[in-house]
Amino acid sequence: MRKQIHEGRERSALRWMMLSQSMMTFGGGIVFPFYLIFVKEIGGDFTEYGIAYGLFTLCSAYLNGVFGKSSDRYGRKRFLLLSAWGTALLFLVFPIVTDIWQIYALQILMGVFGAMQKTCEKALLADMTEEGRRGEQIGRYHIGVSICSGLAVMAGGVLIDLFTLDVMFYLGSIVLFLSGLMLSGVGEKTPT
Repeated sequence: MRKQIHEGRERSALRWMMLSQSMMTFGGGIVFPFYLIFVKEIGGDFTEYGIAYGLFTLCSAYLNGVFGKSSDRYGRKRFLLLSAWGTALLFLVFPIVTDIWQIYALQILMGVFGAMQKTCEKALLADMTEEGRRGEQIGRYHIGVSICSGLAVMAGGVLIDLFTLDVMFYLGSIVLFLSGLMLSGVGEKTPT
């Protein structure tokens, strides 16, 4: 009986994590495909867009190992919460940006939060799945998150016609904040 209760809690935690990370993907997905428009609106060109995206990617790549190791020591959930809520705050700053150097600075910070999210999501997911069924459970998890990503891009396409890009950043921020709230209820194994 205790084993069944424990397994039920683990499945529930995995579902909540999937919902949280699906919302995280949705919040980013309604904004990121239209990011080039934002760079163009402040006077940037394709080169500056490439540099901004490259700064994000390089910063994230550099920090993946740092956050992976830190999450082994301090727990993964705290980094996922910091990523969700930090990105939500950055989304509130984007609409007041007036120069490309500000975009560069924000992209570096986005890279920090992106590394936290990417690495810690995968590590927590591995912690939450059952040995012998890990591939199946991770596959189902990614189905849900990927569907949400596709829906976010389509929703963003519709919403960008109805609202300004600034409103899109605000909507994305709200969704990211809510994803963090959902994640805060997910339990995790204590690091050893």
